[in-house]
Order: sequence, then C-alpha cells, then structure tokens
Amino acid sequence: MIRMSLRQFRVQALVGAILLVLAATYLIQLGGDIRAVRDPSQLQSQYGQTMLFLATGFGLVPALVGAFWGAPLIARELETGTHRLVWNQSVSRRHWLAVKLTVLGLASMAVAGTLSALLTWAAGPVDQVADDRFSAILFGARGVVPIGYAAFGFTFGAITGLLIRRTLPAMALVFLAVVVVQFAIPNLLRPHYMPAERVTVAMSADTINQARSLGSITGGPVVGGLQIPDAWVTDTSKFLTSDGRQLSDAAFNECLDNAPKTGATGTFGDTAACLGKLDLHVDLAYQPNQRFWPFQWIELGLYLGFSALLAAVGLWRVQRRVS
Repeated sequence: MIRMSLRQFRVQALVGAILLVLAATYLIQLGGDIRAVRDPSQLQSQYGQTMLFLATGFGLVPALVGAFWGAPLIARELETGTHRLVWNQSVSRRHWLAVKLTVLGLASMAVAGTLSALLTWAAGPVDQVADDRFSAILFGARGVVPIGYAAFGFTFGAITGLLIRRTLPAMALVFLAVVVVQFAIPNLLRPHYMPAERVTVAMSADTINQARSLGSITGGPVVGGLQIPDAWVTDTSKFLTSDGRQLSDAAFNECLDNAPKTGATGTFGDTAACLGKLDLHVDLAYQPNQRFWPFQWIELGLYLGFSALLAAVGLWRVQRRVS
C-alpha cells in the first residue's frame, strides 16, 4: 500500500524534489552572501526586502501543497473510479486513506521543514538586526511552524477532495481557504497564545512622531505603529487623558485639522505638538520577543491538531459515506 501510494505520487514528488533542490541552492548561496557583509547595520537595507519577498512566497507553500498535492489525492481517484480497485481487495477503506495521508503528509512536512530550516539559517543575521521575527509574514516562514502549515494544507486538501469529489473545484477551494486561515490565525489567535504584558506610555510629541499613523477611517483618536524594543505590540488603546478617559473626537480632530502653527518638525509636526500638550497616554499590550519559540511550538501544535481532526473526519467519512 505504501509502495502504491509512492508510485502514484511520483510525478508530484519529482516536481517537488526539483523545486526543493533549486530553492535550497539559492538559499545556501543567499546565506553565504549575507554572512559576507562586514557591516551588520547594512543588512536590513540590503536584504530586508528580499527577506519579505521570500517570506511572502514561502507563505503560499501550504496553499500550493494543499491545492496540488492534497486536493487531487483522493478526488482524482474518486473521479476516475480507481479507488474501487483497492477497495475490492483486502485493503480497508480506512487503511487506504490512512496510508495516503500518513506517507504523503510526512513528505509535505519534510519539504516544508527543509525549506524553513534553510530560510531560517540564511536569514539569521538579518533577523537579528531587524528584530522583527514576530511580524505576521516573517513568523510563518521561520522555525517549526511551516511544518504545521504544510501538514494542515495537505490534510485539508485531501479531505476537501474526499468530500467534494471533484479535483478542480477542490483545488480552487483549498488554495483560497488555506490562504484565509493563514491570514486569520496571526490576527485572531496568535496574539493570545500567552497572556500579554502591558505598559502605559506617555504620548509626548516625540513619542507621537515615532508612530506610523494617526486617526482612523471613522476619525477616532487612535495612534498606530507604536513600538516597544524587543517586543511585539499586539494592541494599542485609543488616546487616554490623565484621568483615564478616552480623548474626545472633537479634541483629537481639532489637533488633527487645526493645530496651531508652531513650526514643529517630525512626522506629524504641529499635530504632534498639539496632542503632546494634552497630557495623553496609551495602554499597550505586547508579547516579548523571548516568547518567539514558545509561540512557534504552540502554533505548530495548533496546526497539527487541526490536521489530526481533519484526518479523523476523513477516516469517518470514507468508511460511512463514500461509495
């Protein structure tokens, strides 16, 4: 059964092996070039965009694995009827599906793990300088979590193909769904894996000028992009007055639209100077960078748990409902 699964998978395996060798060759060369830079302060400017591009591309690997390895795995056999050849022999349906999920799922995890290890090594000096490993894109392309992503993408693809029983619709649905999940998890779940640390930050003009944005679509008194050294800021309150109440929209908009002309410099100039005189502060929630690896293992376990649940659903479904 294992040999048959591998033989049926040989074309995908060959394509995957070729791409893996090409990617490994590039990453090894890239890692060597990065380590040849003598001034670490230049790493971010020289390779920051490259790392972002690679992480974005790497983020599509689970969706591609799910769409091109997982979705056709069962759906194609159900479409062509070749599953009946196996089921009419001594192999049970559950055993047939379990072997396919295990063998090819492990292959998907091995590919993702190899790529992640190489990228983590190559990007190491840049990550150390940038100190931004918790960002939504970079976090998912480092450490052990890509292994979980690949397991989830493959299993979700295979079970979706089992349920839909049509290859092309399953491929399209899986690709989109995996991308949506990878967008949702960092924003909805990841900030809450461990209780956040909290700190109150006074909003002087200088501090406001360090932010990336002021205001919102609805005109609320918010500030965005504040940072804490060696930490990932997960939540920022609205501007608060000295007595803990939210700054009124009217007061905020007055500084935003009609700030006195003082000739102040900085990103927000006179607006920052105006707000800085109001004795404001914000409450920040953050995760220290030292939690990077605990978060990695938590998210790996989360995705492996999702994969196991999907596999259990598939094993139940194939025994009871698939004819």
